[in-house]
Amino acid sequence: MTFSKESLQTTKENLMTGVSYMIPFVTVGGIFLALAYAVGDTQAVFDNTGSLGWFLAQIGNAGLTLMVPVLGAYVAYAIGDRPALAPGFILSYLLQQNGVMAAAATVMGFSGATGTDAPLVAGYLGALIAGLLAGYVARFIKNLDTPESLDSLMPILIVPVATTAILAPVLLLFLGVPIALANQALTGFLQSMGTSQALGLGAIIGLMMAFDMGGPVNKVAYVFSVGLLSAESGMVAEPMAAAMIAGMTPPLGMALSNFVAPQKYPEEMYENAKSAVVLGFSFVTEGAIPYAASDPARVIPSLMVGSGVAGAASMAMEVSMPAPHGGIFVVPLSNSPLGFLGALALGSVVTAGMVTLLKPDVEESMETSEE
Repeated sequence: MTFSKESLQTTKENLMTGVSYMIPFVTVGGIFLALAYAVGDTQAVFDNTGSLGWFLAQIGNAGLTLMVPVLGAYVAYAIGDRPALAPGFILSYLLQQNGVMAAAATVMGFSGATGTDAPLVAGYLGALIAGLLAGYVARFIKNLDTPESLDSLMPILIVPVATTAILAPVLLLFLGVPIALANQALTGFLQSMGTSQALGLGAIIGLMMAFDMGGPVNKVAYVFSVGLLSAESGMVAEPMAAAMIAGMTPPLGMALSNFVAPQKYPEEMYENAKSAVVLGFSFVTEGAIPYAASDPARVIPSLMVGSGVAGAASMAMEVSMPAPHGGIFVVPLSNSPLGFLGALALGSVVTAGMVTLLKPDVEESMETSEE
């Protein structure tokens, strides 16, 4: 049982290593793409070759294109060190190529499923699986007993080449195609869904963003939303707005509760509330963690409800956000700044109201503990 928990924790750390290396690509790519749409025609920015908007869009699209292979590469690196880096990157990159995956689907007998507008790519889930497998296979090969004459060739030739050769057919055909088909169906659904369906999606994104405040579940919702910003996905920017608003809501809602009902919190938490405001407006969900850690049973459900409401409201109003990060500072880039701020305010108030009703006063809590 202890081994299982340790393995789970190690896997989580490996995945978070990949996410931490990916975030700068997300930020650079998203900001430059948002600037491209701000200075140029949103519909034709990729067609106006040589214009300022076109160059900005190329930079932004490069960042958002590379972010998923980088995720897989550094998950592999965290497990198998440098010999696993190239296989992780190459395999993750191949899983994001529409032409390659369409050919693989044809080989597997799924050619009829590729005739939709949505790209056939494995997305971040495929990259995570590719990174994990590349890391473990590379580490296994690296630890094999080999002649000393091969020691210098192992990390730069034998391990990377053997890992890539072993995993390429497995990932491209047997794992990549089902994942890519599921991802294609989901993307196509998002591009064609109506308002009632958007409400459910926004609520789910909000719940996930608030559940672990920067942890793996939060990152799944975030990376999913960022992935829809790429040109290949048709620039679906509404889920990104829902994710950003839902990620800003927890620290702002807890700060509001702390300010309105200070008797519910220890005195030292008041200073934390001030910093939570700054973190919340900056889209740093982790600002709510001190509150959740001190009272998870009451705080986490309140955060999830507030963020779920905020995400649903954002999607219902069709608020979009072309930038993947920036919080309050990128609100002018939204198609509806007032809608963005309104959904954020609604979610924060719901969070604050629910947690304030659930939490007892500090003195009452201390008396109960003494008894």
